[in-house]
Amino acid sequence: MATTSELADAIAAAVQARTPLPAPPSSDAGFDLDAAYAVEAELLARRSASGHRPVGLKVGYANKAVWRALKLPTLVWAHMYDDTVGEAHGGRAGLSIGRMIAPKIEPEIVVALASPLPAGLTDAAAVLAHVRWIALGFEIIDCPYPDWKFQPADFVAGYGLHAALVVGEPTTVTADAIPGLVEALAGFTVTLDKDGAAVATGSGKNSLRSPALCLAELATALAGRGDTTTLGAGALISTGTLTDSQLIAAGETWGATVDGLDVRPLTLRVEP
Repeated sequence: MATTSELADAIAAAVQARTPLPAPPSSDAGFDLDAAYAVEAELLARRSASGHRPVGLKVGYANKAVWRALKLPTLVWAHMYDDTVGEAHGGRAGLSIGRMIAPKIEPEIVVALASPLPAGLTDAAAVLAHVRWIALGFEIIDCPYPDWKFQPADFVAGYGLHAALVVGEPTTVTADAIPGLVEALAGFTVTLDKDGAAVATGSGKNSLRSPALCLAELATALAGRGDTTTLGAGALISTGTLTDSQLIAAGETWGATVDGLDVRPLTLRVEP
């Protein structure tokens, strides 16, 4: 099996050249999640050394049915950076995909922490007590492997497939709002549209029954790997896709609207 450094070299080069690797790392039977997180840590170190600051984490496989199918013990994650995360203004944003291979879009709930999130929480209200705001976001994923075929370990090693995150207008989480928010996060629905036509629908339940419970699972999973510092005050977490991901192309306009949760709609123009 290739070394951690060799795999980091190959994945970074594939992304830079917009050319998929011949095969994902999991084509070697010895490549597992431990090896994948080592590659992710190496890529984090390299990005940090080049002056890019990690700003939070994106979550993958936030679905227990998928865990059973893939024999995953929990969700997976990877870092996001100050040059890959941006804000919409007035609920609208544009994003160039010229540097990407075959990008897809995912509507997600994005959370900003007000205080460090401890491991072991199981109550959504207790989690939300650590949250500063929530917002609708568009996660843009891009695959450095052929034909979008990969295993969870490949996902982690490939930057968590993270290419960009566009964050919509935030809704502040107040103590008085938390009881209602617990219910809303478990029950809201979202519609994803392309050029004004609906193409996918989803629900907060698709993120481990609630994005708040997804946060709790992430904190516990991180602690299980010895990381108790990543979910500090100010960290952003993109809590997993709410619909099936959709391929995007320059010239398209994508929108997402939510029913049952107080977050603003979001519109994205896809640019060359």
